[in-house]
Amino acid sequence: MKWIFFSCCVLFTLSTQAQSLQELNDHRIKLPNGWSLTPVGSSLPLGDLPLNMVVSKSKKLMAITNNGQSVQSIQLIDINKQVELDSVVIAKSWYGLAFSDDEQFLYAAGGNDNWILKYAIENKKLILKDSIALGKKWPNKIAPSGLALDDAANRLYVVTRDDKKLYSINLQTKQFDTLSLDAEAYTCLLSPDKQTLYISLWGGDKVLYYNIASKAITTSIAVGDNPNEMFLTKNGKFLYVANANDNSVSVIDVAKKQVIETLNAALYPNAPSGSTSNGVALSSNEKTLYVANADNNCLAVFDLSKPGESKSKGFIPAGWYPTNVKVVGNTIFVSNGKGFTSMANPYGPGPYRPRQSVNYQQGDVNKPKEVQYIGGLFKGTLSMITEPTPQQLSIYSKAVYDNTPYTKSKELNATGEVGNPIPMKVGEKSPIKHVFYIIKENRTYDQVLGDIKAGNGDTSLTLFGDKYTPNQHALANNFVLLDNFYVDAEVSADGHNWSLGALADDYLEKTWPTSYGGRGGSYDAEGNRAIANNKGGFIWNNCKRTNVSYRTYAEFADNAKPNIEILKNHVCSSYAGWDLNVRDTTRYYQWQKDFDSLLAINQVPQFNSVRFGNDHTEGVRLGRPTPFAHVADNDLAVGMFIEYLSKSPIWKESVVFILEDDAQNGPDHVDAHRSPCYVVGPYVKRNFVDHTMYSTSSVLRTMELILGMPPMTQYDAAAEPMWRCFTANADATPYIAKASNVDLNEKNVKANALTTLSEKYNWRKEDAVPDLVFNNLLWKGIKGLDYVVPAPSRAAFVKQSVQKKGDDN
Repeated sequence: MKWIFFSCCVLFTLSTQAQSLQELNDHRIKLPNGWSLTPVGSSLPLGDLPLNMVVSKSKKLMAITNNGQSVQSIQLIDINKQVELDSVVIAKSWYGLAFSDDEQFLYAAGGNDNWILKYAIENKKLILKDSIALGKKWPNKIAPSGLALDDAANRLYVVTRDDKKLYSINLQTKQFDTLSLDAEAYTCLLSPDKQTLYISLWGGDKVLYYNIASKAITTSIAVGDNPNEMFLTKNGKFLYVANANDNSVSVIDVAKKQVIETLNAALYPNAPSGSTSNGVALSSNEKTLYVANADNNCLAVFDLSKPGESKSKGFIPAGWYPTNVKVVGNTIFVSNGKGFTSMANPYGPGPYRPRQSVNYQQGDVNKPKEVQYIGGLFKGTLSMITEPTPQQLSIYSKAVYDNTPYTKSKELNATGEVGNPIPMKVGEKSPIKHVFYIIKENRTYDQVLGDIKAGNGDTSLTLFGDKYTPNQHALANNFVLLDNFYVDAEVSADGHNWSLGALADDYLEKTWPTSYGGRGGSYDAEGNRAIANNKGGFIWNNCKRTNVSYRTYAEFADNAKPNIEILKNHVCSSYAGWDLNVRDTTRYYQWQKDFDSLLAINQVPQFNSVRFGNDHTEGVRLGRPTPFAHVADNDLAVGMFIEYLSKSPIWKESVVFILEDDAQNGPDHVDAHRSPCYVVGPYVKRNFVDHTMYSTSSVLRTMELILGMPPMTQYDAAAEPMWRCFTANADATPYIAKASNVDLNEKNVKANALTTLSEKYNWRKEDAVPDLVFNNLLWKGIKGLDYVVPAPSRAAFVKQSVQKKGDDN
């Protein structure tokens, strides 16, 4: 097997094209994770999270399925005119699409309704004609994924995620055979002679050969981690398979049944996870391969002129999270899952523009027509790019490198300053020996800290200000105020994986919108499903690899039991997991008892992850704590934790990082990802405001540098460490917790339409309540049924200009 790497020493011939590169730079879009976009080509708007594009046999039509949290739809595109012909809303869908050869029909996977929908294409419109049920709807677990259609045989092949099977359907009778695949499948392709079906086994890291005649799996080929999209050459000789967690493409010689080379699609050789290669397509002459790198926001380009001796050609900048690529003629089509930019959400989630007529008796929580909820805020786009000349590709490649903050040298070397407690090189010593990492739930910066005058806040959006969170305000004011901090995730499902692993893999990113949109599906994050786990694991795996002691308090541990193997014997069994019936102040006392027992034997771990999640609240659920009581309880727990630790013998060698796993449950006038973050400890500066742009990955990178650990992914490797928050002059003055200003026993006692609606939902699992419903319940419950928030000021996301020290670039 041969590995092909991109050289980081790319020769850029810019003498005659410098202006074109300048134009790209002039229109660069900064994302809240520190990466940038310079999308090229023309574009069309798509729906929420486009995942798949298929091209008809004549190459005149393209169908695109949008599978996000909000409205799901299928779009029909005229390829030659590059215009939308039709768009139809589909209640539930996920990935699978297939045109009939005569282009009269389009088959689509119907998500957790567990059926295949058949659309007729009439007068350039999609008309629903029929459905084929694979089984009962959710909660029956099937989840159809990729489709392959054999028109001549009247047979449709469907692979699935949840029951992990192949369905072979007779289209005339709608009867089908099934075959177990033993792991989650992504897609399938028929060989040119229709005798073999190739299946990418997403959760099995294999490609399977299914023999049509014998109805059996005849070959299994090991490929990379999380194989997804595939492309088969016209002659059927070579199969290209994208491996998301390996940043790679496996090239299979179909006849030899072996991988003949592996193409590394990352920008640097031996890069850790973080490119997320999840789409492949060949040029019309099949001499060029295009690879969609979702988390690098680009296409990697390979020269395939000599099979088995492929060479890198460069990169093409795309939009945010490209999920699929197709080539027709000399035009490259790219579906960008999150569009072209992040944005503020000052009008959501919350009842900012209520309708005039409201019927609360029917459970209407008066939500606005367009709620700016982060889960469905970033709509996809279709980029249409003319295949570049070598000279143009060199410019595009330079732009991609300029957009990417990750470099190989940053894996071992970081920005900083000499003498700072945060080392500038992995393995150097820090005076800090114990790291405590507190993870909370779902708040934006404006929602909590928008009332602090020293920061960039909008008080009209502040719900839980100083009155309700006196300890968090004291920490921000007395230590470091961070008003330019952004979470890397959108919701809790990807938020906890980002918070502990500096990445959410392609499985998680592509499936959480289904359950968050109320379309069925499970909560697969936090170690609950192997395919959703990051390659190489999480920060605890990093600890073990570098001989750093560790312990978790409820993170990735449900019911005091570890969700992942690495946490076995590293879980506090007396600490309560996610349960809104348990106060965070109760959890504090559980932690205190465990901490004392470890302190007594000098066994306090170097890394401690702690979950205080009751700031999530239960909205206005009747008989349960009010949102203010929940948030105040959470705030007091944080204050008590800091006070107790600050009076302990190890305080002088400790630091505490506190963040929200995501920012989904509130508005923010700067960006929907902006969230509170607190850094506390003797080596943390006092009364300091830091406007530097940081992210979740910045917190991870800082903790890793303190503990002597390398980064886990390209994202924490690239992230700006938080060294500006620290000083070499330690101040070990203990912190004194501030008493709560709120009755922690305060309950929702007034029954109304909101409390009635609350009782319909499951509060036993994080984010189990539909978020648009929950957020409006929260706002209306606090502000009143008829409350209208004054129009807040709007602001665009900007990166602050900050001088860097020790930059290795």
